[in-house]
Amino acid sequence: MEETQEEDIHKNIKVSVRNLTKIFGKRPEDALRLVDQGKKKQEIFEETQQNVALRSLSFDVYEGELFVLMGLSGCGKSTLLRCINRLIEPTSGAVEIDGVNIVAMNADELRQVRRTKIGMIFQGFALLPHRTILENVAFGLEIQGIPLEEREQKAREAIDLVGLSGYEESYPSGLSGGMQQRVGLARALASDADILLMDEAFSALDPMIRRDMQDELIELQARLNKTIIFVSHDLDEALKLGDRIALMKDGVIAQIGTAEDLLQNPSCDYVERFVEDVNLSRVLVSKDVMKRPEPLLLPDSGPRNALRLMEEYGISSIFVAGKDRVFRGLVTVDGAVEAKKREIPLRDVMVTDSPTVELDTPAQELMPIMAETAYPVAVLDTEGRIKGLIVRGSLLAGLARLEVEV
Repeated sequence: MEETQEEDIHKNIKVSVRNLTKIFGKRPEDALRLVDQGKKKQEIFEETQQNVALRSLSFDVYEGELFVLMGLSGCGKSTLLRCINRLIEPTSGAVEIDGVNIVAMNADELRQVRRTKIGMIFQGFALLPHRTILENVAFGLEIQGIPLEEREQKAREAIDLVGLSGYEESYPSGLSGGMQQRVGLARALASDADILLMDEAFSALDPMIRRDMQDELIELQARLNKTIIFVSHDLDEALKLGDRIALMKDGVIAQIGTAEDLLQNPSCDYVERFVEDVNLSRVLVSKDVMKRPEPLLLPDSGPRNALRLMEEYGISSIFVAGKDRVFRGLVTVDGAVEAKKREIPLRDVMVTDSPTVELDTPAQELMPIMAETAYPVAVLDTEGRIKGLIVRGSLLAGLARLEVEV
């Protein structure tokens, strides 16, 4: 599958899947021959009674990426996830982790990789009911033979990461579904695995708790920078979580790309139908709807210069930024007139609490901000440098443009 982002070539590949095929049945070699001939899944089943679950899949997952496998029930996404750590044995092909093909590993080598490099979180919480939360989180470390004191320390750190400090001595039956899923997440984090495989991890949760867990995962990922492969059948969930999404159908990948790739450039009718009812405000972010932040005013500029620029550009306010483009505030036309009349510095009339957002702030979060402010909204990068501005018109135009393109 051809990637859509040129910058991907500069990223470190963490997981590489090459020509992966999985066939269920007693004579997979019969079906494999027909796969190589290009026959369709139903044709192969009718001829051989073998089920082609995955068909010659190839893709890469990058270090620190949250990669979502999604599609309708039966498309092969959970089978693919389990092939990545060989809970299901591939029929043919390779799965490389850090450049090493785990399909070729013996049992001891595979066991070591599972213990040290891969954590898995299932839809069912898979907690041991007779063990405390601390013991459940430490269970994987216990299997590895880690001494008691060390594994309890790591387990406590993981419990704290998922916000369950104070529940160490509780039992699973005393926790809500969302809290139990946090325990499962903590258990995976305790092993300090580089890669987390999450199979419909939030599907069993109530909608509100599910959204909370999605937010929690995004926050954890920002702090820990794990490589996460997340299976979901929910498009909204995939769009919210995924750095990239692989949309599957009948054991093949129909398209891989960012949420915007899938929405703006669907590769086939199947992808187009799948995404046609998406709420675009959940997909667009600040950088998609912002305008160039021109003109900018230097902090030591005078009111006459500010008024000249506002007249030239036909605007009623102007952002103030240093030569490093770090955002300082905003000057309105009324403020500049007052500064000129009173002969005072612009800093005395500068608005320093005007709203700002980040480059990846979702459009649905921009709407209430725009409704409550009379000023343009500055879009800042992580260093506080101004990258763009948003006014009501640019937000609405961005939404309308994507509606037309999609």
